[in-house]
Amino acid sequence: MTKNFTALIYNLINMFKNPYLICLLLSIILIAFGEATKVVLDFDALQYNSMAEKLTSQQLNQYFEFQNKWKWISYFFIPVYIAIKTSIIAIVLYIGTYFLSSKEVTYKSLWTIAIKAEFIFLLVAIAKIIWFYFFQTKYDLEDIQYFYPLSALNIVGYKDLESWFIYPFQTLNLFELAYWLILAYFIGKETETNMDKGLKIVAYSYGPTLLLWITIVMFFTLNYS
Repeated sequence: MTKNFTALIYNLINMFKNPYLICLLLSIILIAFGEATKVVLDFDALQYNSMAEKLTSQQLNQYFEFQNKWKWISYFFIPVYIAIKTSIIAIVLYIGTYFLSSKEVTYKSLWTIAIKAEFIFLLVAIAKIIWFYFFQTKYDLEDIQYFYPLSALNIVGYKDLESWFIYPFQTLNLFELAYWLILAYFIGKETETNMDKGLKIVAYSYGPTLLLWITIVMFFTLNYS
């Protein structure tokens, strides 16, 4: 009995060292949170009301039938999205450790760190459900789409803001700060230094990449809005 329990604990620990299993676990949780958000906040009804002025009843019914029929495809793209995003982050972190760390760090370990850090963003989904279910009980589709807890956007509001400024104001949030700190902590451990060193690596590698991504999103939003 003791041996079986020890083996179970050992397997669980090893699971959190395997980036593929961590990625799969994160994907499953994200899918579950997404479905929970739709049910709790009645997302389909909000979407229906938002599109009702532009489409006929028949077109709306066809749209939702098509959406329900093929929604499983979105489940497939979630792990793909997470894998691509964290892989890119791991690459830029690897470049950072290559130039700023005396200890060699493997790409796989940095990818594992990047996936683990992604779990902090699950709190965003939880906060969104809590906020609209208990506090802001009157809302529309745009309120849910643009709401980002503990962000600069919530302070300035999205209604009087140019559309191309919305994403950078969303990105400026405390969850993103926590993400940086988590990356810094684990990289500090991996490089056998400290969190300050890890934060320096994150700032000089992930920081410019994030800024570039924000600039690209702003550019496309400005040109296609």
